[in-house]
Amino acid sequence: MGFKCGIVGLPNVGKSTLFNALTNTAAAAAANYPFCTIEPNVGQVPVPDQRLLLLAEIAGSKEIIPTQLSFVDIAGLVRGASQGEGLGNQFLGNIREVDAIIHVLRCFEDDDITHVEGVIDPIADAETVETELMLSDIDSLTKRKSGLERRIRGQDKEAKLLMVLVDRMLEVLEEGLPARNVIAADEEEQKLINELQLLTAKPVLYVCNVSEEDAAEGNDKSARVAEKAATENAVSVNISAALESEIAQLDDPEEQKAFLEDLGLGETGLGRVISAGYNLLDLITYFTVGPKEARAWTIPKNTMAPQAAGVIHTDFEKGFIRSETIAYEDYIEFKGENGSKDAGKMRLEGKEYVVLDGDVLHFRFAN
Repeated sequence: MGFKCGIVGLPNVGKSTLFNALTNTAAAAAANYPFCTIEPNVGQVPVPDQRLLLLAEIAGSKEIIPTQLSFVDIAGLVRGASQGEGLGNQFLGNIREVDAIIHVLRCFEDDDITHVEGVIDPIADAETVETELMLSDIDSLTKRKSGLERRIRGQDKEAKLLMVLVDRMLEVLEEGLPARNVIAADEEEQKLINELQLLTAKPVLYVCNVSEEDAAEGNDKSARVAEKAATENAVSVNISAALESEIAQLDDPEEQKAFLEDLGLGETGLGRVISAGYNLLDLITYFTVGPKEARAWTIPKNTMAPQAAGVIHTDFEKGFIRSETIAYEDYIEFKGENGSKDAGKMRLEGKEYVVLDGDVLHFRFAN
């Protein structure tokens, strides 16, 4: 399992340029006018993970299969989207289908690239998009209340709990704050929040699109975005979409590395987005390794072994017996499965085992 991130923002902030760079394709038309992206483009990107390469080398795996990350390039939003302006309804509908939002904000000056608002102000841009999402959430919750009221009159206990949560959400939204500012009291309440399918409850990663000169350190505009993110349970990273486009043209990894080092960058923008995205969504990776293939699988933190097995195939979860488990560090230190077994580092784990990041697993299941 990977995760699906929707790339959003005002027109002409660099969404499609970033999408092209990240997916190393020209599928999204990057042009200097609003709505150059009409239908959402989806790009599947292999998640780079050095651990997978080392595991494959030790096991002599013939094939290496990384986990996948989906990027969805969504049409630019304008004021009034919550009322159907521009491509508003389509925009909002597309956002509902993603796991997290990558909000691209323009943090560079360029007289040759127009801005829909006429001024470069990433905080104002962020607030424009967030306001439209909040208005949509308020409308959704208000409509939901009438149905809940009918259920409450019928003595529906869950409806009473949900109504309390809806009122709480509305209070936060009407104060001009996103729904993700509401922290669930427990797992049950989090399930109810998820059922509401609020746009502003989705995790947000702010991507500050800076100039090539500011790619390493950012600038005053990106610093303001970082401050904003810190106040609302969000994350921000700095990327130069133009620079990422150049890097994407380099096929040789060593050439890419040298290019990045010359610019004072440790990794590509893709690497930073993935790292931030994984942390944002509380995802981890486990591995299956053998002579035929070494493969990475992404799951949410705190996933139990049967459900982790189900990511490979539903039959694995249904018939789960146990998992042969080796920690990544032990697999590397003892040079593979046999060495780990000889060192007593392979464990047999049952249905209650919570999979850890980096685990190398082999599932046993009944047909």
